[in-house]
Amino acid sequence: MKSNGILVSQLVGSLIAFVLSFCIIVPISLHKEDFAGHCLLFSSGVWRESDGQFVVQWASRFYCNFAIVISIFLGLTSLIQAYKIGKHLYKGTESTFLASFFDTVISLLLAVITLAGALLITLGFFYWCNDITQRFEVCEDAEQNNIDKADGIDTSNFFTHLTIAQYGAWMSMVCWVGIFVCSFIKLVRHHAEQNLRASMARERRRLFTEGVQEVTDTIR
Repeated sequence: MKSNGILVSQLVGSLIAFVLSFCIIVPISLHKEDFAGHCLLFSSGVWRESDGQFVVQWASRFYCNFAIVISIFLGLTSLIQAYKIGKHLYKGTESTFLASFFDTVISLLLAVITLAGALLITLGFFYWCNDITQRFEVCEDAEQNNIDKADGIDTSNFFTHLTIAQYGAWMSMVCWVGIFVCSFIKLVRHHAEQNLRASMARERRRLFTEGVQEVTDTIR
């Protein structure tokens, strides 16, 4: 893969990751607003037979807040990354070996963080739906019913919001893995170029030394 091809791939990946961060921030923020500040991730409950209401045992709000915070962080990071790469493409320059190394490490860490966020949303949503489906055939059907009047929550869009958030999280993870692969390829290429330069420098020194020795021998 040519250098420009790697940079363009990184730029596209960073811009897509920036857009996808909003696919997590917006739906989870709307979900928290609909649920009166509560977070359904890892929340559980039982169905009350007397009135068919869902009595919820709310989990910590940390889970939704964590997903929002890491999404904001990923969005800002991807925007900064896109700016740096765009600048290199515009000027026709390349990052140094050290900069490529840091880009590789950072993109790997962000891929791991995004994976953690995606698992958090997916598993937390599954935990909630597991109790919801004790009454409904599929979790989505609960959107059409006011299942928790006591907490004053609006459940009309929770499935849509969390489905979009899951999609955004997993696609973000794919983007960051792709960015990491491109960064790693660039790092390996930089390393190979440095080894080649070092090898050529050694060869020049050897040839120069041999040449000087031959000249010295001739003079003698």
